[in-house]
Amino acid sequence: MSKAKTPFKVNQKIVYPSQGVGKIIEIKEKVFNDEKLLYYVMYLEVSDMTIMVPVARCGELGIRAIVSQDEAMAALQKIGEDFEPITSDWKLRYQMNLDLLKKGTVSDIAMIVRSLYHRSKVKELPILERKLYDSAKKLLEDEISFALDKPLEEVEALIHEKLEPAGLQNEVRRGASAFDGLNDDDEFLNEDDEDDIMGADEDDEDDDGDDDE
Repeated sequence: MSKAKTPFKVNQKIVYPSQGVGKIIEIKEKVFNDEKLLYYVMYLEVSDMTIMVPVARCGELGIRAIVSQDEAMAALQKIGEDFEPITSDWKLRYQMNLDLLKKGTVSDIAMIVRSLYHRSKVKELPILERKLYDSAKKLLEDEISFALDKPLEEVEALIHEKLEPAGLQNEVRRGASAFDGLNDDDEFLNEDDEDDIMGADEDDEDDDGDDDE
């Protein structure tokens, strides 16, 4: 393991917004283009996968430490707050939430979960957007579980409780009607649509960050 100073330490829990919550299991040097670079070796529990990420790219990829207890509680509180209804144009909605996921703060992730959960109560989410919601919700559950040192099942129940406070659901349904006149077509993607939306988002990980099983 390299002894150079790095933002994260071995055995530290981290959040990789596009991949999940993980742990630094090793920091090592690797030669790339005749240059020695430092890499984090991360284990991601949600996918049972080990990956390598250049230390220098962590900020660019949004990789960060697990939040404090206070920040985790604030994120839970945000889930239950009132909010403006979001557009029924699912492609626009998807891109907005994808941008939030890339930023990757726990507050941003909570906003994605809140807005898409309530939108799904108005109308079923398209497949691609449902995947985004599931990823954000899993990321939020895992991080809050680690931050509060609570069992995952208890955190899942806390999040559901915040999403379904008494009376809020009716307000969300009424508010969503303001967008019902907008175009909500194209819910079923063809291959060209999916390529256009995803674009370069599939290249988040560094090309020279090999997977190590």
